[in-house]
Amino acid sequence: MSDLEVLSRRSPGEGEWVPVCGKRETLLPRNSRMERFLGPHTATLHAVLRIVAGLLFCQHGLPKLFGGFGSRGPAELFSQMGLAGIIEVFGGAAIALGLLTSPVAFLTSGEMAVAYFQAHLPRGFWPVANGGELAVIFCFVFLYFAATGAGKWSLDALRKGRH
Repeated sequence: MSDLEVLSRRSPGEGEWVPVCGKRETLLPRNSRMERFLGPHTATLHAVLRIVAGLLFCQHGLPKLFGGFGSRGPAELFSQMGLAGIIEVFGGAAIALGLLTSPVAFLTSGEMAVAYFQAHLPRGFWPVANGGELAVIFCFVFLYFAATGAGKWSLDALRKGRH
């Protein structure tokens, strides 16, 4: 008996089995009402998360490039903070649009990892104590998009002929 057959068997009342990340090889039980309700909308929720995270990341970089938004002023363009602003504004916009999502998301994930280890970790171990929650969540959300791609509602999907 294959692993797929073992995973796809279920007892009565266990709920239905659903693919994880669109792969037939990996199946998990869908037991809760919430999973049954939201499960059919996975691709749409993936796109919404990409768009919102990209726009927020773009907004995160705006003060570094232009000042305002409660910042002390724009960063020197050719400094590390200026480079971070460029990556955040243009990378966030590219992720929101779904343009070159995997490589851009990998770059932005790495930028947030560097930001966490340089700026936050020296102030303490726990992100909630050192102010690094945003850097951590951006890092892992973008790492997820680097692995999964843009999905629907993206320029990447249009370029590949998948709408």
